[in-house]
Amino acid sequence: MTNHNALLSDAKGNISLAVRVPVSSQSLFSPGGGRCISIPRKKLVQKIEADPTQTRINSWIEAMRASSPSRTRPGNISSHPESDEEDEYSSWMAQHPSALSKFEEIAQSSTGKQIVMFLDYDGTLSPIVENPDQAYMTDEMREAVKGVARYFPTAIVTGRCRDKVRRFVKLPGLYYAGSHGMDIKGPSKKDKYNKNNKGVLFQAANEFLPMIDQVSKCLVEKMREVAGASVENNKFCVSVHYRCVDPKDWGKVAEYVTSILSEYPKLRLTQGRKVIEIRPTIKWDKGKALEFLLESLGFGHSDCVLPIYIGDDRTDEDAFKVLREKGQGFGILVSKVPKETSATYSLQEPSEVILVI
Repeated sequence: MTNHNALLSDAKGNISLAVRVPVSSQSLFSPGGGRCISIPRKKLVQKIEADPTQTRINSWIEAMRASSPSRTRPGNISSHPESDEEDEYSSWMAQHPSALSKFEEIAQSSTGKQIVMFLDYDGTLSPIVENPDQAYMTDEMREAVKGVARYFPTAIVTGRCRDKVRRFVKLPGLYYAGSHGMDIKGPSKKDKYNKNNKGVLFQAANEFLPMIDQVSKCLVEKMREVAGASVENNKFCVSVHYRCVDPKDWGKVAEYVTSILSEYPKLRLTQGRKVIEIRPTIKWDKGKALEFLLESLGFGHSDCVLPIYIGDDRTDEDAFKVLREKGQGFGILVSKVPKETSATYSLQEPSEVILVI
């Protein structure tokens, strides 16, 4: 159990009291450091007594809001150049400078080393769109990825189903790691990095497939009641998209997901950009996928490799952390707003990614 702050307000007066409300440590939606949820004292006590999970759902709703920033770069919207938002952005950029401005520095670091490129898909190679089935990459981006793969081993690491993202990218010769790295397949054609003429194939959670499929079907039925919600079966994980859901209905989304998941203790929740994801409880993520691919390519214990990982989502942080802990390579976060990150550099949007790769 972990503790999170709740602000108890006296409904009849102006007195407030901060208390600690225990929340299950399994909740991965609870914002780091705790958040204050304003709930009238009487109502909170009634909620806890009647439904112990309500406080947890409330904290998830707060986290859903926190992970869905509506503002863009402060410099683009503020009429006050000395605003706190601009100061925050400038400070963040000093810590995570643009990969475009540091391109020569990155190129110099690669001298005498083999670059291995890792790319997220949504929000990195394609724009974030309301309908996830229409997240198409441009022909120009496809040519850029094709060009970088001509010289460096290149992997697409995504939360999407591997087969689906491959249909989006439409490029042979790449390594595709779907379902947050739980489903990996490399090119079957022999090349200088794949000398045994066998395609790299790794699936970390086959035993969970029937369970994932069952949960997906339950969620599809339940989410019919929420306007704008959609469910995507990504084979080894399930994504519940709430980008098109009215914020007043986010609580309903969280409630339905937790209600169904309570029957499946071997599954866990993670959160991305306006998406809730259900995954197996195994210790596998995009960071593990990065390490597996480096090992498969023969660079697992090499000092002559420079891995570069570009991604925009919270799930990409696992890969950024691996690179930072190894002291090898660079993580590049794609974001228009300051975020806590282990990435070294930043880019604002896919149109800048294409200039780097």
